[in-house]
Amino acid sequence: MAELTQNEKRLLATLAKEKTADAPHLAGLLETTPEAVVQWAHLAQDKGFAIVDRIVVKEFVYTDEGKTYAKNGLPETQLLRFVLPGITLSDLQKHDAFRIGFGQLRKKGLVKVEGTLVLKIPGASTDEDEAALKSPSATDQKTIELIRRGILQESETVRYTLTITPEGLALAGKGLDLRDETGTLTREQILSGTWATTNLRRYDVTKLPKKAYPGKIHPYQRIISEMREILLEMGFEELYGGIVQQSFWNFDALFQPQDHPAREMQDTFYLRETLPLPPGYEKVKAMHISGGETSSTGWGGVWKEEKAEQCVLRTHTTSVSIQHLARNPNPPVKAFCIGRVYRRETIDTTHLAEFEQLEGIVMDEGVTFGNLLGILREFYHRMGFEGVRFKPSYYPYTEPSLDAEVYVEGIGWIEMGGAGVFREEVTAPLGINYPVLAWGLGVSRIAMLRLGLKDLRNLHKSDVAFLRETPSLRHSKGGI
Repeated sequence: MAELTQNEKRLLATLAKEKTADAPHLAGLLETTPEAVVQWAHLAQDKGFAIVDRIVVKEFVYTDEGKTYAKNGLPETQLLRFVLPGITLSDLQKHDAFRIGFGQLRKKGLVKVEGTLVLKIPGASTDEDEAALKSPSATDQKTIELIRRGILQESETVRYTLTITPEGLALAGKGLDLRDETGTLTREQILSGTWATTNLRRYDVTKLPKKAYPGKIHPYQRIISEMREILLEMGFEELYGGIVQQSFWNFDALFQPQDHPAREMQDTFYLRETLPLPPGYEKVKAMHISGGETSSTGWGGVWKEEKAEQCVLRTHTTSVSIQHLARNPNPPVKAFCIGRVYRRETIDTTHLAEFEQLEGIVMDEGVTFGNLLGILREFYHRMGFEGVRFKPSYYPYTEPSLDAEVYVEGIGWIEMGGAGVFREEVTAPLGINYPVLAWGLGVSRIAMLRLGLKDLRNLHKSDVAFLRETPSLRHSKGGI
């Protein structure tokens, strides 16, 4: 017969009276924790004296956003109440639910826009969505959509039920030695010989010990540190800058027109604060209006100083790089910046309102578009991506421009970020007469691929199980 530990004996003696019981109940009788009871039960199960049943109960819980909607209704439901005959789009924009609700109404085909009027489709209703919110079901497509929107979360509750087997019951019936066990012997016990009658604890050397979870750096921060180390090894210097930036540096200095859609409120967090424009801003203004002293014709139209003075939460770290170039117009310059940026995104599995971006620039005599491709290819190889390719793209401040993609087994080609050579309209007003290679890459996307995540929000959640199980060992760096 396999030897039992004292804890297993205590468990079997108690379980013989209960026959079947859940872990918390037994823990109360044995004055220990449910986790300890389950551990002892698994040991007894291995010897055929107990059965451990793991029961998983799935349920849906509201997120903080979902709790508000459960009380007041979904944004589309709230907004649909105001879609009355003669209502205009500008009228609807005054409601708090417009930003999310109107997009959902359009997506579900419940309203249409004709000129300035918003019309309700006959029979339009959000009753099914509200029903899914009140009574979610794992098989309901509406419930799945609410989970994707971050309104509901699927939660699992695990409980254990323990049952004594006939063999365990028979063993307990014969009587179990429940005397306290001794794990270590003292000098006095050995000299006096009392060790011979001591109830010694038996050890099973074939059993794995309890896992130890040492403290370690967050997996996301380790990947950011790895990127930083790779670029420093490639000869780059790191740049730093504030998250609050002037629109002039965030947009205008990068030849982004003042009427560009990305500068509107739905994409950018604007602040009440303003800052005076830097000396020499007139050259940037002239570039926008007429092309300045270059062959460019600019964007034309009107360029307003007050619009350039507005402060924003930076939408990209390029705002830091362009200021560094303005202070250092002569080569060589080889720098990067890893920092958090902010955009008014609807939060879901692949989008957050704040995320990290890696920005890099290289300025020197004779650098070419081919050098840019080589730098990006080397960086991604060192990050562990063997397949790297590039495709033409468009960005307001680079020409030529490209998108970098990496190949992931089982997924295919994934776009990682954009790059290009700064246009003359960007460099000329700053007094730069040399080519500038630039790129901006999504840090969180690389982290998701490296960590095997499907939901971007998991990078910022305090999921202890995820943090414990994610290896802390760093992958060996590759290269071309």
